[in-house]
Amino acid sequence: MTAAPGQPVLSVRGLSVRFRMRGGAHVSAVTDARFDLAPGECLALVGESGCGKSVLASALLGLLPGNAETAGSALLGGSGGQGGLDLLTADERTLARTVRGRRVGLVPQSPAAHLTPVRTVRSQLEETLRELTGVRRPALRPAAEAAAERASFPVSHLDRYPHQLSGGLAQRAATALALIGDAPLLLADEPTTGLDRELVDRTVDELRRHVGDDRALLLITHDLAAARRVADRVAVMYASRVVEIAAAADFFGAPGPRHPYARGLLDALPEREFTPIPGMPPELSALPDGCAFAARCAGADETCATRPALTSGVACHHPVTAALEAPRA
Repeated sequence: MTAAPGQPVLSVRGLSVRFRMRGGAHVSAVTDARFDLAPGECLALVGESGCGKSVLASALLGLLPGNAETAGSALLGGSGGQGGLDLLTADERTLARTVRGRRVGLVPQSPAAHLTPVRTVRSQLEETLRELTGVRRPALRPAAEAAAERASFPVSHLDRYPHQLSGGLAQRAATALALIGDAPLLLADEPTTGLDRELVDRTVDELRRHVGDDRALLLITHDLAAARRVADRVAVMYASRVVEIAAAADFFGAPGPRHPYARGLLDALPEREFTPIPGMPPELSALPDGCAFAARCAGADETCATRPALTSGVACHHPVTAALEAPRA
């Protein structure tokens, strides 16, 4: 099942994830996330480690631990309550049999946890091909080799076990597995971990090629160069919240990010000002009532004691505008 014409591949509304901790405490890992992902689009979700990006991906696939509480909706193949499957309320049987791998593919952040340790990469690729595409022998062996080459995994390593692979090779094996089903939605959670720059570019280019008329890519990454290379839009997370959503051309070019935190991420790059954002993010178990970035923001004032809503693509009481700062090349 794919999205109907004019409908997003994925429509997220008010998605929140809290973890219950001992003593009655809660950790707010994702708070009120809202975005759509259109057919043919790559959305890059960026932000510092620990901001909630990977938890959001796990929520979409029903892979959260037992102490997690979710709210909101995440409609696959529908929007506004019309059609589609709500990934947050789907039961495990539905997710396992009809969603994972078939309608939503995952390139995991930790491939070692997703590869079967007692089976070779070849056998895992062949099994996935049989289940998702119906390929049978004698076509199975060349199909597995083609799937490996698609993710730049060397065919000469196909008969190795996961523990015999480097971190980068394990990442490429997991990518090859995720691409097999040509799922309408591909979630790539830090897919370039452990790869050198050349392989980073090749990997994200291949993920981008997955995007088509009825397929979309959610790229979760801290690698802003990778996001710039392939994304159509950029969503920035900070302290569990999406604080800015912008067209990639505007975000990386002129006028640049509007949220001070998002602008700080770019300014911290070596090819830019190489100036780190001062301070540290707040603990997700003790988020402030107001703007979570206020303690690190030079422009904060008393207005920031109230939490800003995401309005016109930015959640900030004092967004940066072209009038305040000259456009960047």
